[in-house]
Amino acid sequence: METLANSSTLCFDKHQFMKEDFDVDEFVADCRRRVQLEQLREDLDVYFRSLKNAMVELINKDYADFVNLSSNLVGMDKAINSLAIPLGQLREEVLSVKSVMEDAEKAVQQKLLARAKIREKKACLQRLININKSVEKMEVILGIRGSAEGIENDDGEIELTGQQIERVASEFNQLQYYVTQSKGLPLVEKIRPRIAAITVTLQHSLERMFKESLETGNVDMLRQCLRTYGTIDKMRDAEALFRKVSVSPYMAEVISERFIQTNPQGLKGLFSKVMEFIPKSCGLIREVTSPLFSSGSEKVVGGYNFMVNAVWPEIVSSLENRVASIFAPGNPDAFHQKYLISMEFVDQFERECGSQTSVKHLRAHPSYNTFMSKWSLPVYFQIRFQEIAGSVEMALMAPFNASTGESCFKLAAFDAIWHALQCCWQDQVYLTPLAHRFWKLTLQIILRCTTWIAEVHENEVAGKTSNIDDQPPSSDGDKTTEDKSPPVTMAQIVFLIGDVDKLYQQLPSLLTDYIEPRLTSICKDTSFLTESFEEARSRLIERQGSFNEFIVKEVCGLCSVHLKSANDIPRLYRRTNREVPSKPSSYIHNTMKPLELFIQEHGQVLEASRQQQLLAGIFTQIVQEYNTVSSDLLTSVKKMEDSLKRLKMMRKSDVGLPQSSQGLSDDDKIRLQLAIDVRKFGEQISSLGVEKQQVKGYEDLSSLVESSVKKPAEEL
Repeated sequence: METLANSSTLCFDKHQFMKEDFDVDEFVADCRRRVQLEQLREDLDVYFRSLKNAMVELINKDYADFVNLSSNLVGMDKAINSLAIPLGQLREEVLSVKSVMEDAEKAVQQKLLARAKIREKKACLQRLININKSVEKMEVILGIRGSAEGIENDDGEIELTGQQIERVASEFNQLQYYVTQSKGLPLVEKIRPRIAAITVTLQHSLERMFKESLETGNVDMLRQCLRTYGTIDKMRDAEALFRKVSVSPYMAEVISERFIQTNPQGLKGLFSKVMEFIPKSCGLIREVTSPLFSSGSEKVVGGYNFMVNAVWPEIVSSLENRVASIFAPGNPDAFHQKYLISMEFVDQFERECGSQTSVKHLRAHPSYNTFMSKWSLPVYFQIRFQEIAGSVEMALMAPFNASTGESCFKLAAFDAIWHALQCCWQDQVYLTPLAHRFWKLTLQIILRCTTWIAEVHENEVAGKTSNIDDQPPSSDGDKTTEDKSPPVTMAQIVFLIGDVDKLYQQLPSLLTDYIEPRLTSICKDTSFLTESFEEARSRLIERQGSFNEFIVKEVCGLCSVHLKSANDIPRLYRRTNREVPSKPSSYIHNTMKPLELFIQEHGQVLEASRQQQLLAGIFTQIVQEYNTVSSDLLTSVKKMEDSLKRLKMMRKSDVGLPQSSQGLSDDDKIRLQLAIDVRKFGEQISSLGVEKQQVKGYEDLSSLVESSVKKPAEEL
């Protein structure tokens, strides 16, 4: 039966019934989530039978004890009563002993507290004794007489050795600890003036020792002096003293407006003179405090950074107070030059710091941030922005002014745009901290050119070439306010298209030769910059189609007017008995003449691809006109031919239409002449380097004309 009660076969854990916080509702709800109620009931029944059988087995096992249980309990109450009195007495004795022990413990605790107070007072007294002894010892060494009434110095100043000063510093360091521990005690407050006198005397001695070591170049004395400063935690005082006695006088002599004006190299010469101070006056300091410059086996004195905390702040302070004019951005060229010279000086100074850690401390120093903030870079960029953008806007006001000088552009506007784009990244203008601003200005110039092209088409081309004939004529006395500017010429539009193409082709060189070499030093991945640049560049040629249409329309208008001469072909062959045509008509040459003249005048301005695109568009328009003329002509010829055939049938004779020697009728000669003209026109297209497949409608024109031509051997 034990196997039936095994937890592994039941849907619940039988040990849950032994928990003190067993809850029936929670138990049933938990089991119900896993099994059905019928299964739970069956498992509970199995477990119940298992418990019942276990109880029966337990009774059977200890049956004799169960039977004798009642008999064994006879007289148990009397035995218990007999034990109650002794146990009560024992309890009283234990309580009395406990009370005595508690009283003894309290007495011991009081004595321990009293002893702790005594030890504390003894330690305090010992500290006061040590304070008094330290003060007296240092006063003796320093030659100071102390009393309750005040402080008196011995006549004459005692010259202390380095060891004596270091000993006083060690005592002073211990004294500071004792004073801190005994803060607020009357004796400490009373003796504080004497401590102040010792402090002043010690500082004077250290200053004298520091100056002497610098003047004499005594490395051991300087090392001992700096070590003493470190002992009393006054390292910043040592750096401030070096700035006062060494750095400040030198910088006061070098950094001045007069020095810049008199020195041939100007500001660069000033910074060169400033940098001479480091090897000249900082060599001894760096040998003692920096492992990089230490030449001996002596251990360097750590914790000092004279370059960052003494030399650099004095340089910045002197520049701000004595040569503040170098930060003025009013003259952008001078500001640019001075900024680059100053940044070069900063780089040189950082290289003299000796370690990357020292450079990080320099860049985190407040004076470093002050120096960098003095350069009004936003103001400088605003001035450059006005110069660059202003020159562009001034040039765009006259869109068709010709460029001057040796320029690859025909229009002055594009010459100004290209110069402005280059100017943003020239060495005389560009500054690395303003890279993002010059990049934005570059994109703005390109996009401004795009919008300007659209404005030119709308105002100068579309606005002056549409609906001219619809304007009513004005009388002589009628004063109008309309635009009297001269009309746009074909050459101006061609120049604009050619300049847009040249600018579009030259922009990649601007990116690779000027922009990317500068931006790669700032950001490693320039792919996103290239994408935005190409997007702005692609917008340049979005408006080219409208100008192409203008040129195509103008040239086509000059060419198509000659196509009407094709209507004279019937007059040349009908009832004239002319020979079979073998040469193209003269109107073909006249039609191509304006186009050839256009290529002759403007072919060198336009790129080859742009020229082919324009020619294809012009030929397409001419073909459309030619197709209309040819279709009308062939229809007319067909009608005339049909009319004559009907007339011949009515007369039933051959008198009407003379035949040529080749057996071709006049109408066939007309068709043949038209076919020869179309073939010549196709040859002209190919001679200009345009594929016939690029000319829309030419195949239809050729098929229309060729299909109407009869071979000489055919009978009418």
